[in-house]
Amino acid sequence: MHTLIRDREITTPDFVFYLDRLIRLVVEHGLGHLPFTEKQIITPTGSIYMGVDFCKKLCGVSIVRSGESMENALRACCKGINIGKILIHRVGDNGQQLIYHKLPMDIAERHVLLLDPVLGTGNSANQAIELLIRKGVPEERIIFLNLISAPERIQCVCKRFSKLKIVTSEIDTGLSEEFRVIPGLGEYGDRYFGTDN
Repeated sequence: MHTLIRDREITTPDFVFYLDRLIRLVVEHGLGHLPFTEKQIITPTGSIYMGVDFCKKLCGVSIVRSGESMENALRACCKGINIGKILIHRVGDNGQQLIYHKLPMDIAERHVLLLDPVLGTGNSANQAIELLIRKGVPEERIIFLNLISAPERIQCVCKRFSKLKIVTSEIDTGLSEEFRVIPGLGEYGDRYFGTDN
């Protein structure tokens, strides 16, 4: 699937189809890192089965715009999940500007799945994580879900937020001089939403 989504000749419908499959795998793997409790149930045969139950206080937070591509997979895995939004506008290559956020009122009590498909410079991710922490979310309750990461940025984010978990489907070679993930897959949001020319 990584070969297909990285091919510059792939059509937008195929790009979206294979990305959605990858996103679903990342979301499901991320859910496996949530705390759970044991739960006993009775099966249709009348047998007792000892299973598990996930934590109830969970929400997603997508970094607009690319992170929104991950919301459907999260909703498919977690019926009725609350999803917050964070909009961060890029100002040059190094600066970021928080423009907007709308989060669940009780976010400090929840486990948060932070959604952003590409970890390039890490500026947006760092700013979003800082906002969640300022809103009272303990760092160890944040799971950052993405698809492609630059190795030096994973180290940067993890060094800054040592209790955070990152779940990614592939670690690329690195960043170009223009701060683009290499080999990467181009302008993710434009390709996913069909706004590339």
